[in-house]
Amino acid sequence: MPFPDFRQKWTGRINPVTLGATPAEGGTRGRTVTLGGETGIPFLNFDGETPHSPALGLDVLDQAPVGWPGPLQEAYGDVWSDPAAWARRARQLGADLINLRLLSIHPDEGDRPPEAAVETVQAVLEAVDLPLVVWGCDVPEKDQAVMPKVAEAAQGENCLLGAATEGDYRTLAAAAQAYGHKLIALAPCDINRSKQVNILISDTGYPLTDLVIYPTTASLGYGMEWIYSILERGRLAALSGDRLMAQPVILDVGYEAWRSKEARSDDEAAPDWGPIALRGPAWEAATAAALIQGGADLLVLRHPRALETVRRAVTALAAA
Repeated sequence: MPFPDFRQKWTGRINPVTLGATPAEGGTRGRTVTLGGETGIPFLNFDGETPHSPALGLDVLDQAPVGWPGPLQEAYGDVWSDPAAWARRARQLGADLINLRLLSIHPDEGDRPPEAAVETVQAVLEAVDLPLVVWGCDVPEKDQAVMPKVAEAAQGENCLLGAATEGDYRTLAAAAQAYGHKLIALAPCDINRSKQVNILISDTGYPLTDLVIYPTTASLGYGMEWIYSILERGRLAALSGDRLMAQPVILDVGYEAWRSKEARSDDEAAPDWGPIALRGPAWEAATAAALIQGGADLLVLRHPRALETVRRAVTALAAA
């Protein structure tokens, strides 16, 4: 007996968003990364096309991190006082792009001026030819002073800037549009709020087709199933024709995974959990591997072993 055709006839697709600009496009990047473009459920090739595999970025901080556990210190401790050197390490490890966090501009973390942030961004752009994601410090007053300067300094490079929120979006949207960058729209764990942020941003004249959604992230064991459901609902809405949910998704996996006690507790504190050198990267990789099946298009990771593991998972799922 023949099987019935269970394929859906979707009317929408995820907007493709390209990051980075090569010399032919007015930038200096050696490659570009395109997110989105899917016309079906993740990794179900019979359901629709997936023209671009999920991209994997690695974190780079603009100052030495405090409190990072041993496995991350072993991976980056010799370079994490120099963002340019850290970015070169990330490129060597196989990252698709660099995720730069301007933590030192935070009023409580150094309160460095916009000029210092611009110098850091320029140094990273000169050090590597990968596309660049740049985050502010989540203090609206400071980000409003810094991010337009950063956007201007990186003009032509087609960076991804974050993050625009329901209460703070005008300045960043204007800067991204003026200097030719893409924009992250952040709304925590709520599809209706995500739509609202997208509407507010588009009302400034910024195109919906240049947005990347950040619904926030949860780690394995800490509410990941809720984020997964948000991803699924957003993807189904987009494929059904909802233009306000048709944006690719970025997820900050490394940050969340390494906050969990299961990933960061040392061997003495958790002798029955296995060595942290394996446990921490495994926790991060397991979180990421689940979320790419929910519909994530760009994952920000931290540990090199997690990057390798998730890369293999993406390849295996795409070939299934």
